[in-house]
Amino acid sequence: MKKVFYIGLLISSFSFSSCERIFMSEEPEPSNLEVFDHLWNTIDEKYSFFIDKDIDWEKARTDYRSKAKSARNSIELFNVLAEMLFVLEDGHVNLSAGIDLSRNWEWYLDYNSNFDFDIIERNYLVPSEDYQISGPIHNTIIDSVGYMYYESFSSSVSTSLLDYILLKFLRQEINSLEGPVGGIIIDIRNNGGGSISNAFTIANRFADEKTKVADWYYKNGPAHDNFTGPEEKFIEFEGDEDYIFTKPIVILTNRSSYSSANFFASMMSFLPNVTIMGDQTGGGGGLPVNNELPNGWRFRFSATRTIDARGHNIEFGVKPDITVELNPLDKANGVDTIIEAALTHIKGE
Repeated sequence: MKKVFYIGLLISSFSFSSCERIFMSEEPEPSNLEVFDHLWNTIDEKYSFFIDKDIDWEKARTDYRSKAKSARNSIELFNVLAEMLFVLEDGHVNLSAGIDLSRNWEWYLDYNSNFDFDIIERNYLVPSEDYQISGPIHNTIIDSVGYMYYESFSSSVSTSLLDYILLKFLRQEINSLEGPVGGIIIDIRNNGGGSISNAFTIANRFADEKTKVADWYYKNGPAHDNFTGPEEKFIEFEGDEDYIFTKPIVILTNRSSYSSANFFASMMSFLPNVTIMGDQTGGGGGLPVNNELPNGWRFRFSATRTIDARGHNIEFGVKPDITVELNPLDKANGVDTIIEAALTHIKGE
């Protein structure tokens, strides 16, 4: 079922004193149709996925313009515009009126979560003598396999931080093992994205040679098919060359792995020692840009396309190499089915 969620919708009105009115000129408020047309036209000229999603944007104009015109107040207008934007079915698209936000959450709400951090924390992280929180990355060693949980690509990571974690996984002097780990699990379940630069930083650390991962296309004209030529994207090793990691790596994903997490899963899938496991990512393959309406409200939308090196549009998500669901019985017993499957895969059992 299609839903539009509104977070804390509160449209405030401002009053001015008589003294303020003397010294401040009052500009007329833009009409509902001025606001609507600005939004519709901007999206029409600059949104990147009309063709990929077969969206009839002219129909959206027909369906919603009269509703916007007849809106009796800011709340009604906000609701109409938010419903129109929902047609785009894009988690990178939203309308904001101050602290108010409309957004499409269906890329994960209609699917199993396949994740419970409480289980991971209680039964995999805290009991381990190797558990550390290094910057934003929870890391430990589970059954001779390195484990990293990264909650948000909004939290900065550096190559030196990754070097430290790799050193810990590979040097018996600073871990509880008698030798190096047999592989690494990188868990990005419930990672809703953030900075794409952090995704490249981590992917570069695990790339042993320069590898093409995608072509980026930027919207550059008013027609729905107006894009720049491809901008090739590569990952290439950066870090301490004494600790290049070529053993098995498993990336754990779920439907709440979105945006930069989606990019990261896609990039890592091109490394020969990497397996994607869990559920399909939520997607989000366009870089979002911001704009402002005549009444001061802000809106955001995707303005690029990412086609991976296999020719797949990652707006629709990255499919796992091995699909694994979190088993309800395992969950009730404090076991993460997906982590256990990754451990088994790495150890070749």
